[in-house]
Amino acid sequence: MIVKKTAYARAALVGNPSDGYFGKTISVILKNFRAEVAIFESPELKIEPNRSDHSAFKSMADLAEDIRFSGYYGGMRLIKAAVKKFHEYLVSHEVEYANRNFTVQYDSSIPVRLGLAGSSAIVTATIQALMEFFEVEIPKPYLPTLALRVETEELGIQGGLQDRVAQVYGGCVYMDFNRDHLEEFQYGIYEEIDTSLLPPLYVAYRKVLSEGTEVTHNRLRERWERGDSDVRQAMERLGELTEEFYQALKQGDVKRMSELMNENFDVRTGICKIGQANWNLINAARNVEASANFTGSGGAIVGICRDEKMFRELERAMKEIDAAVIKPIF
Repeated sequence: MIVKKTAYARAALVGNPSDGYFGKTISVILKNFRAEVAIFESPELKIEPNRSDHSAFKSMADLAEDIRFSGYYGGMRLIKAAVKKFHEYLVSHEVEYANRNFTVQYDSSIPVRLGLAGSSAIVTATIQALMEFFEVEIPKPYLPTLALRVETEELGIQGGLQDRVAQVYGGCVYMDFNRDHLEEFQYGIYEEIDTSLLPPLYVAYRKVLSEGTEVTHNRLRERWERGDSDVRQAMERLGELTEEFYQALKQGDVKRMSELMNENFDVRTGICKIGQANWNLINAARNVEASANFTGSGGAIVGICRDEKMFRELERAMKEIDAAVIKPIF
């Protein structure tokens, strides 16, 4: 038996990055890009390397280029950490399971290091595949929490829950990370949203890489824990923007949703340094009157593009700065 699971890229529409700070967010999955994990029984436990995990190079220049494209880590460390965390869950919850070894294979088309949740997609798909392989049920609301802990506790990568929530629930999800609820239940309040309510969206992304998501999150975490008033106030405002966006979404108020997405990015500029390449993305979109906000930590943006004429203008603007633009598939 071969078990195959897929998890998709994610775009945060509003509220990001308050998910890691008891805030609120709304995110959508992007079926344009996916991570796929396959598991099948084998004599020994084996994780097969993907093309991004190779360790043989033509030259030092080739090695340097590979690191520029993929970073220092492929997906194998994510899968190893996911398997370890899954095993710990079984042991701590005294779940009976068959003592079978297996081989894990994976692949991903999600552009790396562009804020599209590629790492969490590999982790989420791995855990879901392990669940089916071992015929184990993990409560759906808790599954994103387990996936997040793979990265925060095993690999020291800071982040929030929203990526994994979107990937577990699919479609579009409203998320409230109320502190009392999180501390009592270990997960937030999640509400699925009918994607037919969404305005016409686009996603644009750089063809060259951004810095890893952990860089942004680690800096914010340090400031948050110090009680930095700018960070605390910004996270509170991002939560408010999410509530306002949700109301505008229910009312079909596209103009207001556009304003709120723009404000989300503007609030972020007050607490995070924005590199010129990312500013180029934002400005290219806003110059054609499309709203623009980061999908994640930088490197890709999402916004509302009201009609085909604007989308064609956006395509031309992005091409001039060596960026791609797509229409999301939910």
